[in-house]
Amino acid sequence: MTQPTQQSGAMTLTDKFGRPMRDLRISVTDRCNFRCTYCMPAEIFGDRYEFLPKPEILSFEETERLARVFAGLGVTKLRITGGEPLVRAQLPALIEKLVGIEGIDDIALTTNGFLLKQMAGDLKAAGLERITVSLDTLDDEISKKMSGRPYGVGRTLEGIEEAVRVGLNPIKIDTVVQRGVNDHTIVDTARHFKGTGHIVRFIEFMDVGNRNGWKLERVVTAKEIIGKISAEFPLVPLEPNYRGEVATRYAYADGTGEIGVIASVSMPFCGDCTRARLTTDGRLVTCLFASGGTDLKSLLRGGASDEDLAAAITKVWSNRGDRYSELREANTNWSDKAAGKDRKKIEMYQIGG
Repeated sequence: MTQPTQQSGAMTLTDKFGRPMRDLRISVTDRCNFRCTYCMPAEIFGDRYEFLPKPEILSFEETERLARVFAGLGVTKLRITGGEPLVRAQLPALIEKLVGIEGIDDIALTTNGFLLKQMAGDLKAAGLERITVSLDTLDDEISKKMSGRPYGVGRTLEGIEEAVRVGLNPIKIDTVVQRGVNDHTIVDTARHFKGTGHIVRFIEFMDVGNRNGWKLERVVTAKEIIGKISAEFPLVPLEPNYRGEVATRYAYADGTGEIGVIASVSMPFCGDCTRARLTTDGRLVTCLFASGGTDLKSLLRGGASDEDLAAAITKVWSNRGDRYSELREANTNWSDKAAGKDRKKIEMYQIGG
């Protein structure tokens, strides 16, 4: 088993493939005000769907304590996710707690932006540094279809404007691309944000969970995405900002900004994955495509010390051998089995993508 080592005053914990644990994605709620077809399709997550009862959800104090333990093991970046994190009551109070953790140098949040206009100021005042906004298209009718709600994109765009005003910069825009759904609008999305300083990241449609109807033929590959955009606005490749960056970066040749492509399907990046995930109910998950997780909440509520929690996390990460996307990509037949359809996976709304 790989053991954590001390290097230059910081703990370094690595898995079976030598990948350090640097990022922790914290899902603060399993609820969402959207019903995106690739995450929480409305026909499944309807009015009668039973989400987690409040006692099963980690409190802010429990979340803060676990984040401190993770920081002691080498985590330096936190991302707040959901569900939709802005539906969690009093969320700025959690941000305030997390910004005080020694060793954490970056805190960001991913949101669909619907509630961002009224919350951006409080989030910034609490210490939030950056946001990522999910926005799959600028077309109102396509947005309604993809979000599963009768909303256009107006409120999300207003939220982005308010985030800029209060200083939550730079803003990243995440766009999930699906063939035959919104792939014909990606150039319009790129055009809209070109020159604004915001970075659009186009994401290949992924087989996360078991309920989003994933099929290979609906995947628009990174090569296709870059080809479409570069035909309109020439692009040049950029070097990664850091090891484990999920997006492959491209700059506009005219110097007016950059975009990214997250290509988990066609160009897997498992080899540099440094991300751990904490579910709403306190499970440690080591892969976006995992079948399950390790229950830390029971340890927390059972009287475990910080040392006990650190030991449990160390054991899980040291034995981590996840490389789902690489194994999927390696199967040239792209059968349903290779795509993981014969295997139960955690749903995206439980681990925040």
